[in-house]
Amino acid sequence: MATAYKEAAAARSLAGDAAAVVVRFAGDSGDGMQLTGGQFTLSTALAGNDLATFPDFPAEIRAPTGTLFGVSSFQINFGATEIDTAGDDIDVLFAMNPAALKTNLSALKQGGVIFADTYEFNARNLAKAGYASNPLEDGSLKGYQVEALNVTQLTLDAVKPFGLGNKEAIRTKNMWTLGLALWLFDRDRQPLVDWINGKFAKKADIAAANVAALNAGHAFGETAELGLKRVHLNPIESQPGLYRTITGGEALSLGLVAGAQLSGLELFLGSYPITPASPLLHALAKLKEFGVTTFQAEDEIAAICAAIGASYAGKLGITSSSGPGIALKGEAMGLAIMTELPLVIVNSQRGGPSTGLPTKTEQSDLYQAVYGRNGDAPLAVIAARSAADCFDAAIEACRLAVQFMTPVMLLTDGYIANAAEPWRVPSLGDYAPFPVQFHTTPPAEGERLNPYARDPETLARIWIKPGAPGLTHRIGGIEKGYDTGDISYDAANHQKMTDTRANKILGIARHIPPQEVTIGAAEGDLVVVGWGSTYGPIAQAVTRARKAGKAVSHVHLRHIWPLPENLGPLLKGFKRILVPEMNTGQLKTLLRDQLLVDARPYNKVSGQPFKIREIEAAIEAALA
Repeated sequence: MATAYKEAAAARSLAGDAAAVVVRFAGDSGDGMQLTGGQFTLSTALAGNDLATFPDFPAEIRAPTGTLFGVSSFQINFGATEIDTAGDDIDVLFAMNPAALKTNLSALKQGGVIFADTYEFNARNLAKAGYASNPLEDGSLKGYQVEALNVTQLTLDAVKPFGLGNKEAIRTKNMWTLGLALWLFDRDRQPLVDWINGKFAKKADIAAANVAALNAGHAFGETAELGLKRVHLNPIESQPGLYRTITGGEALSLGLVAGAQLSGLELFLGSYPITPASPLLHALAKLKEFGVTTFQAEDEIAAICAAIGASYAGKLGITSSSGPGIALKGEAMGLAIMTELPLVIVNSQRGGPSTGLPTKTEQSDLYQAVYGRNGDAPLAVIAARSAADCFDAAIEACRLAVQFMTPVMLLTDGYIANAAEPWRVPSLGDYAPFPVQFHTTPPAEGERLNPYARDPETLARIWIKPGAPGLTHRIGGIEKGYDTGDISYDAANHQKMTDTRANKILGIARHIPPQEVTIGAAEGDLVVVGWGSTYGPIAQAVTRARKAGKAVSHVHLRHIWPLPENLGPLLKGFKRILVPEMNTGQLKTLLRDQLLVDARPYNKVSGQPFKIREIEAAIEAALA
């Protein structure tokens, strides 16, 4: 086993004085890097560290092996301090082939550690990755600590007693790599052994081989003369309670179920598979015992129309998609707005336009959410800020939908949907219920039922279950009379109904919490305004700027439409307003239009989340 370039950092502690470490596993899409990262995340959570993850994978189901565009990676930032992002720069890179090294090396810190599988650094793979010579041998990695190991051969040796074919045996090398990572960061193997045995309970030979590979990687770390010391990061001090690691998709599913229970309704999801929204369908399909019905439709239009039908029948209708699918749902969203039925529309944003970057993250659907339907068709829009926050955001979306009889669009993105973080499991008793009151009283003799009769405070129309005795009614996409509910083409009536629907949504601002300053003072030189998954890097950058003595604050929005009533006066207390977004400046435009403030954009549309240092640089530039 050749080990190069140790002289710069021989036998040093990887973490040094740092309280957190960033690790990235990278290889072909068939190398099991997402599985490896997920199980390392499990071990990290069990060790009590705070963490944030960033899975990144190609759009192709099985990209050509060894190619740059076929690299799949999983990054985790973990430690004994509060973690808000998946980390700016990598401390340790596990590179399973030359393409993985080439595509990820720029993110590795100078002096960082590379574990490379020398078996894969052959002439064919080097050529695929565009290397003229072997970087493990030509001195080009002199600024890093390289641990060049023949991982594939070591794995084959470890699993040889189990009689697997060569292909099956090589597939266990991700477990060998995981075992080495568990050794390096002082992790307990037993929970992973239990997981392997459970996953392959019906394939004893496969289970035994994977366990052997895991143990062999761990044993290698214990016995080999690596230029690294073992790293132990203490558990973070946490509020007592029951914790679990949760992804955005899982938190969304649980939050929607909780919202349905708080409203007293059963949940119906009509959805069509699309990256990165599909995990919600997968998760809710497993929760049938909570009154959940899931329907995988033949297309996006059928999915939302089925959800609207479920809401008409008295259930809580949910539909989910990403930007291209949301575009297809546009006309049906207008139908839900005209019929004034509760509906939660989950948009897990991804890179666009069109098919765009299916597996990368973006925030470019805000215009679509607020304005993207024909006619004047307002609905409520809220945004989750992290994986765990999806739970609370989903409950809020359900509350607004049923209390105001309106569709609500809940924005997440590819980063949030796939990322994971620790979550303190709450008690449903901590949340105020918002039970639905269906209209059950027939009109008095000689009077007619108006299904568009409204609550004077919220302007929400009454909700009638079809088939209720004496309450036969009709709703639909053609304009209805304000006083009767009959079809109406009257000009003055259309004006009144359009204004009423708009005022109902604007009135939501009176029923949401006032906007608070997330970090810092309520006035100063600069406020950084964010929404969605920009929360982590903005929070860290603002915290660092404040420690440096700068008068900077952070305001993070959950309610995008309508905006909180006090947001305008709050922002006007600052000399400058900076709005970082993973789009070309959509919230900035909304703030300028609605609040008449001089919001300045800082935009990134690369398919990758912001780094903390990027926000720090933008703060410096804004203050200058």
